[in-house]
Amino acid sequence: MKLFLRDQWAFLAMFFIQLFLLILIFGLDGYWNPSLISYAIFLCVFFAGCFLVIRYLANRYVYKRLSTPIRNLEELTLTHGNAPLGQAMDQTFQNQYRLFKEQLHTYETKQRDHTTFIQQWVHQMKTPISVIHLLLQDDDDPRIESVREEVDRIKRGLETVLYSARLDRFEQDYLIEPVSLRKLAQSVVSENKRLFIRNQVYPELAVAEHLVVESDEKWLSFVLNQLLTNAVRYSDKKGSKVTIRSYTRGQLAVLEVEDSGIGIPPEDIQRVYQPYFTGENGRKYAESTGMGLYLVKEICGRLHHSVELESEVGVGTKVRIVFSAVVPTLQERKLDES
Repeated sequence: MKLFLRDQWAFLAMFFIQLFLLILIFGLDGYWNPSLISYAIFLCVFFAGCFLVIRYLANRYVYKRLSTPIRNLEELTLTHGNAPLGQAMDQTFQNQYRLFKEQLHTYETKQRDHTTFIQQWVHQMKTPISVIHLLLQDDDDPRIESVREEVDRIKRGLETVLYSARLDRFEQDYLIEPVSLRKLAQSVVSENKRLFIRNQVYPELAVAEHLVVESDEKWLSFVLNQLLTNAVRYSDKKGSKVTIRSYTRGQLAVLEVEDSGIGIPPEDIQRVYQPYFTGENGRKYAESTGMGLYLVKEICGRLHHSVELESEVGVGTKVRIVFSAVVPTLQERKLDES
């Protein structure tokens, strides 16, 4: 109704101006008969009111639709009465919906082709990197160590690009199965041993052997890789430790990565999960991309794990992955059965 009244304000203004002029003409011409003037006013108001009521009833669905926010795109295909204005609006909305769907389909096709190209390109780049690693592994020249470091950096960057591209098709690329947190942590630490040695940072593994969770091993391995890379990168003290520990919290299992690095400023903590946000630490470390914790949060969210972060400047950072589905081990099942 409010939209209808705002739409008709020009008509109402013109109507009252004409009514005032009509009364003024009667008065100037000497026909100042109160009864006649009242009757004329009544007739004008009555017919104008009938016109507005009929117009509102004919187009009430249109005004109601325009006053209600759209909750989903399918609402654009609904009909809004048989009045010419409603039919014209229906046709316009349907044309816009069809155009939007066509443009969206074109964009999705381009995005899918781009993602496929990126994945193929990353896989192609992995082969020469593996060959370079093989060629350098038996060379003890100190200069070669710098080459190895750059190759490892390229490899980590390619992994980030690959998993970022796969994230759009996550539902087609994951498998939930029992995952041993101990074996997973050992594998990831072993994979990053050169990174630890190069930065003189030492891993400390305190993960229970019996703790098994429901997750996707490949994606969870990438998440842990990101956390360890961040922990080592921001450890500014030589000889410091990065601790990977596990514990239970009621029915939940927790995997925690703790470092004793530079920490995160309080004003940046709420934004660290935003893509490409590097914050104050990003200005000190050129390698920061702002994608690590964003990918960790996105992947854990899709795996139905939660992420917690605590940090204090100059003390260090703790990042926890909280698992809701804990699988009992064979020994625990036997104890339960007995």
